[in-house]
Amino acid sequence: MTAQHDHLIGGRWLAGDGYAPNRNPSNLADVVGEYAQGKTPQVDEAVAAARAAFPAWSVSNIQARFDALDKIGNEILARKEELGELLAREEGKTRPEAIGEATRAGYIFKFFAGECLRLAGETLASVRPGIGVEVTREPVGVVGLITPWNFPIAIPAWKIAPALAYANCVVMKPADLVPGCAWALADIIQRSGIPSGVFNLVMGRGSVIGEALIQHKGVDAISFTGSVETGGRIAQACAASLKKVQLEMGGKNPQVVLDDADLKTAVELSVQSAFFSTGQRCTASSRLIVTAGIYPAYVEAMKQRMAGLKVDDALKAGTDIGPVSSQAQLEQDLKYVEIGKAEGATLAAGGERLKRGTDGFYLAPTLFTESTPAMRINREEIFGPVASVIRVKDYEEALAVANDTPFGLSSGIATTSLKHATHFKRHALAGLVMVNLPTAGVDYHVPFGGRKGSSYGPREQGHYAQEFFTTVKTAYTLA
Repeated sequence: MTAQHDHLIGGRWLAGDGYAPNRNPSNLADVVGEYAQGKTPQVDEAVAAARAAFPAWSVSNIQARFDALDKIGNEILARKEELGELLAREEGKTRPEAIGEATRAGYIFKFFAGECLRLAGETLASVRPGIGVEVTREPVGVVGLITPWNFPIAIPAWKIAPALAYANCVVMKPADLVPGCAWALADIIQRSGIPSGVFNLVMGRGSVIGEALIQHKGVDAISFTGSVETGGRIAQACAASLKKVQLEMGGKNPQVVLDDADLKTAVELSVQSAFFSTGQRCTASSRLIVTAGIYPAYVEAMKQRMAGLKVDDALKAGTDIGPVSSQAQLEQDLKYVEIGKAEGATLAAGGERLKRGTDGFYLAPTLFTESTPAMRINREEIFGPVASVIRVKDYEEALAVANDTPFGLSSGIATTSLKHATHFKRHALAGLVMVNLPTAGVDYHVPFGGRKGSSYGPREQGHYAQEFFTTVKTAYTLA
């Protein structure tokens, strides 16, 4: 019998209105587990539990919060290989990538344990004699967290940890495609000493659970990571009900390669940006913008490097790239391969579904050359191992093409020119800029977020997370 996993509501594991299988995209015969499906009544119950827990938790002792979050982080790190294997099975990241993500989740909780002790205020003199002024930060209240499928433990961690560190109560809805890591994380949180009702997990369809959270009058704030289309609807709904909102959405991230770049470095960071994690990262680079002098050598070197990539079961030793996460995502990727060919781009490598020893969603990493900025493959987010090369004349044109997008999450440049690197860091219209590094790959103690259609609201991660998860109070006292 496949194990069933229930919702966590008010400190109790509660059955769902049914259970859905969580399948391994590397091997569709492998069912990771059966996970509860919720409806609006479960959201109502979870919000009620969170609201009941908030008065005491909102003024809880900072040492107690530190101890609980540090304990969560320690358990994640102690179990990183087990959690990494679970992640690889349900999402399709390679085992090393998955273990790395679990490790990152552990360190996120430990960082925010420290933030419990570091949250500071201000004491100021008033312009009026005999009056003191204090500026402090307090928790927002009950926060709804809606997380995506591509980082099943890291993104939940970087939302849950600051929410709890700053004394909010949480109702979390994980992506229905990958509930396993979220459930494992909830189990760890449940045993950390955090009071019942402070953290709640409700699983199920986004159109049901997510919508109920967004519309619920008992929810004070929503943090969402997902598509631009869904994010826009959430922003409108939260504005109508005056909820605080934080959105991390899409990307069409450019990787610029200049004539003076080290070719080996440029190719390696391009391959990592475009194809590792099966290209399913919001920071992945799918637009490779290359100046004319290095273009022929770069394209040839890219094809040679891609030919050596091993696409196979995420749990197999030596696999470089695992499967696409789902049938729907595979179909979307293949659709864009056909769009690219129809638009006149040259299919230089990959583009076909692969067969392996198990029935899975395997796709050969795909590279288009001779593409133009106006093509759909260079305008729309594909979210798979599909990248296209755009030839440009010089740095000025490369920068213009890099910024010519409705998104603005991550932007990279490969160059040995300090002049161009410095100019690019200032003039790239993105929240993250990478110089001679992959566009994907960020630290947990510094802010994360983008511009334009990529992000809306305060930044995530680092101490900047307090801007979303706290509210400011100014108090005056007559001496």
